[in-house]
Amino acid sequence: MTKANRVIFFINKSVHLLDLAGAVQTFYEAAEYGHSYEILYVADDPGPVSSAGLPFARLEHYTTVEPGDGDLLIVPGFALRELAGATRPGLLDWLRKAGEAGAVICSVCTGSFLLAAAGLLDDKECTTHWKYTARMQKEYPRLKVQTDRLFVKCGKIYTSAGVTTGLDMALFLLEEKHGPEFAYKIAREMVVYIRRDGAEPQESVYLQHRAHINNDVHVVQDWIVNNLQKKMRIEDLAALIYTSPRNLTRLFKASTGITVGEYLEKLRVEKAVHLLRQRTKIGTIPRQCGLQSANQLRLLLKKHTGRLPSELSAS
Repeated sequence: MTKANRVIFFINKSVHLLDLAGAVQTFYEAAEYGHSYEILYVADDPGPVSSAGLPFARLEHYTTVEPGDGDLLIVPGFALRELAGATRPGLLDWLRKAGEAGAVICSVCTGSFLLAAAGLLDDKECTTHWKYTARMQKEYPRLKVQTDRLFVKCGKIYTSAGVTTGLDMALFLLEEKHGPEFAYKIAREMVVYIRRDGAEPQESVYLQHRAHINNDVHVVQDWIVNNLQKKMRIEDLAALIYTSPRNLTRLFKASTGITVGEYLEKLRVEKAVHLLRQRTKIGTIPRQCGLQSANQLRLLLKKHTGRLPSELSAS
């Protein structure tokens, strides 16, 4: 296990269980799909009790772990009555040093108050639970608190609005590191749909067009996503759900709002863009995306993004 795969959770007194569990489960599930993370739990108290009364035992003191470049450090939300006790100079200094060392620092819900106290959010856009955004802005006037976002990314600092949005943020972190297809698989494993923070130019195609309840269409979508490199015929896709090509065409458009061909094309373009940004050799990309040639790749990218492969690989 490399240090770059560590996720460190700082558990404060009166931690909110769902703020912690949503993010933990996301990184735990990642191992089932080929990307393992070492999950560490640290605290200022070896046995903090959650806000719901569930006790923790034998947690390592935070000073035994030094977050560094490539690590994720996540502070789940906690009851704000514990904020005064949490803002000790040693802990705040530890958080600041983690940021200086290059760690990605994240908060869920009221965990953002601890980041704010450490000065990590000064002059940055950030967010917290909707009930506390006004308080946060008043107590920390240098912050640019956002009131209508599920989560906010500002450099290597991520803050989320709380509760289930910590899960959204964790899925977004996985998407940034491993691509939208991987994040989609984790989201599906946990039976959730990713919600964007409202600032992204568009949602991942892997997660668009799935807010429907037609299981047959979900089956077809799943097969397409997992076999994107293959040549696909509407007859073969229809056979997956024992129906006719004509009926599949009708069902797919009615459920998703787009045709099978449009969905497939969008997925191939998104995968190509991701591969280009990962500095994959351009010559290998058409085959991985189920395209016939580099020329077809260029035409599709120009049509959907207005840019050429060389331009996207440099961005």
